[in-house]
Amino acid sequence: MMDSSPYNLYHVHGYDSRQCLEHYFSDKSDMVFGDDFLTFFIENLRQVFAVGHINGDILIDLSSGSFIHHLYSACEFFKNMIVLKVNNRCIMELKRWVDNRTGAFYWGHTSALLQEKEGNSDQFEDKAGKVRSAIQHIVKYDLEKENMTEPLVLPPADCVISALLLDVISKDQDDYIRYLRKFSRLLNPGGHLILIGCLGGTYFTVGKDKFHGFTNDEDFIRKALVGEGFIIDDCKVKERTAVSDLIDYKAVIFIAAHKEK
Repeated sequence: MMDSSPYNLYHVHGYDSRQCLEHYFSDKSDMVFGDDFLTFFIENLRQVFAVGHINGDILIDLSSGSFIHHLYSACEFFKNMIVLKVNNRCIMELKRWVDNRTGAFYWGHTSALLQEKEGNSDQFEDKAGKVRSAIQHIVKYDLEKENMTEPLVLPPADCVISALLLDVISKDQDDYIRYLRKFSRLLNPGGHLILIGCLGGTYFTVGKDKFHGFTNDEDFIRKALVGEGFIIDDCKVKERTAVSDLIDYKAVIFIAAHKEK
């Protein structure tokens, strides 16, 4: 069946990962998504990890783009992180930051958020170093392969974080559930899944290109997780505050769940 979407697909067409960071995660005065894509991520991840139930040896990050601020809290609770990316430009952008090379995207503006939540003025540099040390592998994957990282076989993870990915790779509900099932297979029995996504969106913009967004809602996501054998431990929804036509989501959602043994 031919794709009827009028927009590009993130995992098929690829995009300029640096431009995406500038649009949605930068410290520029006209970047209006700070509450939804920076503060919401950091605060909810800080809270869920602080409870102490989510920890272990291996965390797999399956998120869109090349952002890293969602891994700050996780690096305190996992020895090794494996980051999976579908886009070569995203891999290059992420490696530039991990290797602390000239020209890496500037994440210093997140230090104020971390200091506010944790009360530690040295937190950003400390956390950045810990994240860099914890990222053991950055691996390209193919969503359509049975083993997405073929020929590499990943060890089972204690936690999978997926931020802003299922929304942009899924054309419909069947796609969403199919990809969710693939992500679930990366987990140990009893392992934890953290999903961060947008609700009610149809597109997002990077540079001059528009990309497909899957229109979903909280009820569908909850049912999809339960249907795949997850127990939901925490769910937060925040109504959109950003005023911009770059992207048309209505709210952001954070869900922490664990896989039934």
